[in-house]
Amino acid sequence: MTTHYDPPAQQDNPTVWGPPPPSRGAGEPGGPFPRRLWRGRPEDPRWARPALLGQLAATLLLYLYDLSASGYANSFYSAAVQAGSRSWKAFFFGSLDAGNAITVDKPSAFLWPMELSVRIFGLNSWAILAPEVLMGVGTVAVVYAAVRRRFGPVAGLVAGAVLALTPVAALMFRFNNPDAMLALLMALACYFVIRAVEDGRTGWLVWAGAAIGFAFLAKTLQAFLILPPLALVYAVCGPVRLRRRLVQLGLATVVLVVSGGWWVVVVELWPASSRPYIGGSQNNSFLELTFGYNGLGRISGDETGSVGGGGGGGGNGSGRWGATGWDRMFNSEIGSQISWLLPAALILLVAGLVATRKLRRTSVTRASFLVWGGSLLITMVVFSYMAGIFHQYYTVALAPYVAAVVGMGSGLLWEKRGQTWASITLAASVVAAAAWGYVLLDRTSGYLPWLRWLVLVGGLAAALGLVFAGRIPRRPALGAAAVGLVAALAGPTAYTLSTVGSAHTGSLPTAGPAGASVRGFGAGGPGGGGTRGGFGGGMPGRQGQNGQGRPGQNGGPGRPGGRNGNGFPGGGFGGGLPGRNPQNGNGFPGGGRMGGGGMGGGAGGLLNGANVSSAAGKLLEKDASQYTWVAASIGSQNAASYQLATGDPVMAIGGFNGTDPSPTLARFKKYVAEGRIHYFIAGGGFGGAGGGDSGTASQITSWVRNTFEKVTAGSATFYDLTRKKS
Repeated sequence: MTTHYDPPAQQDNPTVWGPPPPSRGAGEPGGPFPRRLWRGRPEDPRWARPALLGQLAATLLLYLYDLSASGYANSFYSAAVQAGSRSWKAFFFGSLDAGNAITVDKPSAFLWPMELSVRIFGLNSWAILAPEVLMGVGTVAVVYAAVRRRFGPVAGLVAGAVLALTPVAALMFRFNNPDAMLALLMALACYFVIRAVEDGRTGWLVWAGAAIGFAFLAKTLQAFLILPPLALVYAVCGPVRLRRRLVQLGLATVVLVVSGGWWVVVVELWPASSRPYIGGSQNNSFLELTFGYNGLGRISGDETGSVGGGGGGGGNGSGRWGATGWDRMFNSEIGSQISWLLPAALILLVAGLVATRKLRRTSVTRASFLVWGGSLLITMVVFSYMAGIFHQYYTVALAPYVAAVVGMGSGLLWEKRGQTWASITLAASVVAAAAWGYVLLDRTSGYLPWLRWLVLVGGLAAALGLVFAGRIPRRPALGAAAVGLVAALAGPTAYTLSTVGSAHTGSLPTAGPAGASVRGFGAGGPGGGGTRGGFGGGMPGRQGQNGQGRPGQNGGPGRPGGRNGNGFPGGGFGGGLPGRNPQNGNGFPGGGRMGGGGMGGGAGGLLNGANVSSAAGKLLEKDASQYTWVAASIGSQNAASYQLATGDPVMAIGGFNGTDPSPTLARFKKYVAEGRIHYFIAGGGFGGAGGGDSGTASQITSWVRNTFEKVTAGSATFYDLTRKKS
């Protein structure tokens, strides 16, 4: 491993880290661009850059494998991509439909790369998901670059491998949710802050502020989670005078506000009558959405308009979104997604901070541990105790931090392996990774049962060798390190391969083999364990074709979950409007008949799309050019499925949950009178159950049912809004 260094003005310990690199002239590393790309930095060994390019190419191929199997993935966001590829107004606002009735429940920036791709290559699975794959490869490159600068190329490659082979990363960098862009921008922000600590240049902090500001436009306040550690690290460790550091941080804050706030200002100042309704809000305000449903409500669980918050605050609470508490990242719902190397990362973080405790204030090596480790800890704590909506895939935000800490810590301890404490700590981190990998693999005992023993035995054997790594020849020590790395990565690699080999659709995708991530809802405790796309206690089943001839996993019927307290029974959300179930408190029945005044039919569920038959598609496509919206439906997932099937705008009444007060009954009647909507699709979303009998969705449903003629196409029921009952 190449020794790492601090610049001459900031050397932490020259006897440990080695001399600074040779000075670089204006032409370094010299030669034409292809040669520079291949050879890399002059202080790196010749193999370093080819190894990096090989790692990035392997990550690209892995993430691209069978990418189209997931079809439109989350049809909610794919419909918005389709709308943005046809309407620049929908592109800017993030509208769900090209008629600009309502937006998605996030800012629109994360949709822009996908929408531009679809504008160029047409609407298909690859055009939607390939930009997400590129973001994943970019995140691996950023983490490598950050770690390599202080700890050498081997440590950088280890960090890159850990990130690429984290199951939830393989899931979300092949999916069309906002999290891929968020992870990339958060990694960039960490990288820029570390560069600022190196040389004190204001430009690096400005870039960090811009990255976080733009990340806000991808997933609102989650982008600000790592602001405290990043700002504090530079304020303390920056290599310039304190006054200048504070001025630089102030300037970076201004850039953050501008880069993240310009879109907010435009949306808030735009006349509400000429822009789409802000989905997820209750008063058509993006600020209310940001600080309510998508903001503080996620922490407290008080989410107006939500399907329901969590039940646990501090301690080990339990709610519809899983148990909260210090062990949340390790439990049966979350553990297999992200926690494979989390115990090892925590050990290595402590070791890194102890090893660098005596270095000078401006130590970039210590600042690197503080930046990545601080980001890891604060994000993990918030995720562990947030009582509101929490999905397993949110944990992809932790993946770059875990990867960087593992790469840095292992690189540092390897350099210091001659010291007994360092070799023992390195061995302990391998034991932690192997032991926890055994536990996670044992939770799905039917999945590769031999692997957990291979991981455990290999990890223990490697740890034994690493204890004596400073006293045995270099080659055996390297062999022990290689065995330890393989043992640590074997489990997540297997789960990652299962992830890329499976289709993932709907709103709640999870990584790994079937049954690896168990979630049950309600105070009555966990049900049977929904994974890909499912939302109930039962195991989801494949749903066959999901409207475009693509295999999907839309939370179909599975094992019944039995009575589930106040939660959700086993079948997940299937067709028909959910209603009250007297046997389950105020829970929501799965795929059966509707309740609370809803209508059955070919409707999708709250969290998954509908199966659109060819007959239904033909019905909606007839005379489609004469209408702004070929149909309207309760809930965004149902509307999205029909929109993707027909290619024409479909209005989502009530937004994602069907609980947003948009459009009002009066406005909907106006649209119908003006001949702008052709059909009303029966069923879908929460309907009346979500907002009560006086909710907008219920009012519109009742008016349509009592006023217009019913028609059927396949198994779906529609109401023709151009034909009143006689």
